[in-house]
Amino acid sequence: MRLRVDRLGHRGDGVAEGPGGRVLVAGGLPGEVVEGEVAGGRMDRPRILEPAPARVPPPCPPADACGGCALQHAALPFVTAWKEGVVAEALAARGLAARFLAPHVSPPRSRRRAVLAGRRTRSGVVVGLHGRASDAIVAVPGCLVLDPALLAALPAAAALVALGTSRRGALDLALTRSEAGVDVAVTGGRPADAALRAGLAGIARDADLARLSWEGEPVHSRAAPEQRFGAARVLPPPGAFLQATEAGEAALAASVAAAVGPARRVADLFAGCGTFALRLAATASVHAVEGSAAMVAALAAGARGARPGLRPLTAATRDLFRRPLLAPELAAFEAVVLDPPRAGAAAQAAALARSAVPVVAMVSCDPASFARDAGLLAAGGYRLDWVRVIDQFLWSPHVELVARLVRDGERPA
Repeated sequence: MRLRVDRLGHRGDGVAEGPGGRVLVAGGLPGEVVEGEVAGGRMDRPRILEPAPARVPPPCPPADACGGCALQHAALPFVTAWKEGVVAEALAARGLAARFLAPHVSPPRSRRRAVLAGRRTRSGVVVGLHGRASDAIVAVPGCLVLDPALLAALPAAAALVALGTSRRGALDLALTRSEAGVDVAVTGGRPADAALRAGLAGIARDADLARLSWEGEPVHSRAAPEQRFGAARVLPPPGAFLQATEAGEAALAASVAAAVGPARRVADLFAGCGTFALRLAATASVHAVEGSAAMVAALAAGARGARPGLRPLTAATRDLFRRPLLAPELAAFEAVVLDPPRAGAAAQAAALARSAVPVVAMVSCDPASFARDAGLLAAGGYRLDWVRVIDQFLWSPHVELVARLVRDGERPA
């Protein structure tokens, strides 16, 4: 079948209209003429008959098989513009529009945190990323996205897989670069008896890992794998969420600070380990709320260590999906930072819509849930001031953003 690609889908596949309806074209770009077999509404191995101007040779050899990067065949300016278009389209579907500030794009080889998969095979061990639309694991020894420190830890990751899993099992390994070295948190392995713990600790010592955790329990700790959030140093729990790149985190934090502006009483909701709260506390009193007690403890410890340089900071553990902060509680704040997971924060957004908080800084990793929550705020009298796309996931369809919403009467920032 010969088709012309109309647009990109949200997962990075080309979308074309065939005689029987929509066809997803693997690796297709808008405007391209492609030819290939179609099965189940997909063309998995298209021949590119007329390439788009944005098409470039993928710089990474396993790009066709690896599921980590879906868009290495597209020039970066095209990818960035497409991501902004995804956000604009999601907003338009809710009857919203916004001005876009200049985007941030993190550079290659800057991913300081990644979750890899590992499995034993007949010929040994494979550690890498899942293949595109597949459970197969693709080795990534020369990955152009991962920080060199994570690549250097791959042999240790392979040794952990060889020792800690059965032939039928698979491990997830969360690797995080810290100033003290690489922090590794493993899930899915065999129960760690004394012999296995000793073997795992030996691998960690030989690889000079800062910390190794097995199913949430540390089995080796050479040095605390702390992260810096402003003036604070924080020790995240094993496998805790961290922004993917340092440059991306800095861009997110600067955008949140610009959105909050001169507010002196701020609530940081879904605060994690304090990425934003600990920075904002340099100039504002902050109340941080997070559902994970371990992350709240890490945030609070970081704040204690940074004093007396911080303004008053309080932290509370609370399930904001089930128990959002309500209007009477929100009345104490001049600005709210809202940074939920991919599912968004519909309940908290609805509560904010009934509040009088002047400014909301929204951070999102999903344009659809962001647009839904922004629509709830707009229905409650907020106006969408601006949006900034933050691209920490180079060559992937993943989109992150910061947005500023204000009540009528607040000046644009």
